[in-house]
Amino acid sequence: MSHTITSIEQLEQHYGTPGEASLIKVASHITPTYRKYIEASPLVALATIGPEGLDCSPRGDPGQVAYIEDEKTLVIPDRRGNNRIDSLRNIVRDPKVSLMFLTPGSNTVIRVNGHAVISVDPQLMEKYAMKGKLPRTLIIVTIEELYFQCARALMRAGLWSSDHEAVTAGLPTAGDILAEMKQDFDGKTYDQEWPDRAKKSMW
Repeated sequence: MSHTITSIEQLEQHYGTPGEASLIKVASHITPTYRKYIEASPLVALATIGPEGLDCSPRGDPGQVAYIEDEKTLVIPDRRGNNRIDSLRNIVRDPKVSLMFLTPGSNTVIRVNGHAVISVDPQLMEKYAMKGKLPRTLIIVTIEELYFQCARALMRAGLWSSDHEAVTAGLPTAGDILAEMKQDFDGKTYDQEWPDRAKKSMW
């Protein structure tokens, strides 16, 4: 007998019926309470899909990462990065996006599903300049559904606990990872130079 679930019917039978709160929390636009969370979140994970597959990458800004243009529209400035532009390549070819907003200290995660376009509108770019630097582009998201995620995952992970400091202290550095991928790569120098390089190229 197979232990793999292969149909929606099997899946729903296994998990049962969702509670009322799981159903009524979904909005088609930004409500006053959801607005407060979006405006307080400095970090969002952006999920996209394209011909090569899926991509999920973080976007972060001090204080607020996404800006509300109207009750159906979010603007995420795309700042300097590694120029792989995986997410942007996907959006150009398939506009479907999913966002997950995190707010430090809060176990409430805000989810947004919708579609996006990439804009280089000069006036909008100027509006979202940071430290005198324009964003590279703007990701403009039209909201289709918006809801909060069950807090249990973050509660189980203890994400905001100071206990994690001991764990992160023993993790490999970015230079360690790069040296593992390419044996003649000077990972030690990369790590030494990275903080100053990041400071000079943040925006």
